[in-house]
Amino acid sequence: MKKLKKMYQWLRADGWENPDWSKTPKGKGEPAPPLQKPTADVTQCVNLPPVELLDLGTMPLRDVIYRRASRRLFSDLSLTLEELSFLLWATAGFRGIRKEGESAFRMVPSGGCRHPLETYLAVRDVDGLTPGLYLYQPLNHDMCYLRPIPNHVELVKEACLGKDFCAKAPVLFIWTAIPYRTEWRFGPVSPKLIAQDSGHICQNLYLAAESIGCGTCAIGAYHQHKIDDLVGVDGIEEFVMYMAPVGKKE
Repeated sequence: MKKLKKMYQWLRADGWENPDWSKTPKGKGEPAPPLQKPTADVTQCVNLPPVELLDLGTMPLRDVIYRRASRRLFSDLSLTLEELSFLLWATAGFRGIRKEGESAFRMVPSGGCRHPLETYLAVRDVDGLTPGLYLYQPLNHDMCYLRPIPNHVELVKEACLGKDFCAKAPVLFIWTAIPYRTEWRFGPVSPKLIAQDSGHICQNLYLAAESIGCGTCAIGAYHQHKIDDLVGVDGIEEFVMYMAPVGKKE
């Protein structure tokens, strides 16, 4: 019981009572980390349709909230690039810089406006997109192609602990955490904030997907090392934290 109680400590807010911000990287005068993951080695990026030109997501909010549910059955229809553009904008879209480039406003709240999550996409069936692994770039609202995913269904299913609906969905949203973005400002209280941020982004995906006739299901159970390898992150400075498959409702 004592061990379990110790594990729960990071969920509490005790660290906010007498914080010493001078010991954080920001307090020491270190520069803020980049607002999005650099993609210097990527040459193939897809400009996503501007959301303001799309006639999507107009369902009344009350109806969206009432209908929201975890959905594991998807139709055989492809996702359109316009739909994917809307979902990315709704979950991680960018709407302005604050404090001279120190942080950015997005469509979801984040502790201290730090936004420690990156959005990767395992694309299997999206109109106009080559299947494979992509990284969303919110500052430009585009997707950068990283590499193919060989044996997509088998590899994703294995990483998702046998969840067939994750592997066969048109697209799998994969959110990684880069903890230093939050640690730079908040130090030891960061884990609680990062966990909260993952909930914000996934809930927005639920609501946005429901509003356009799609469905999703939050995935917290997966094989950590296998999904980190699939995405190509080191599992320390950056690691997968949350996932959600998306497809048209059956």
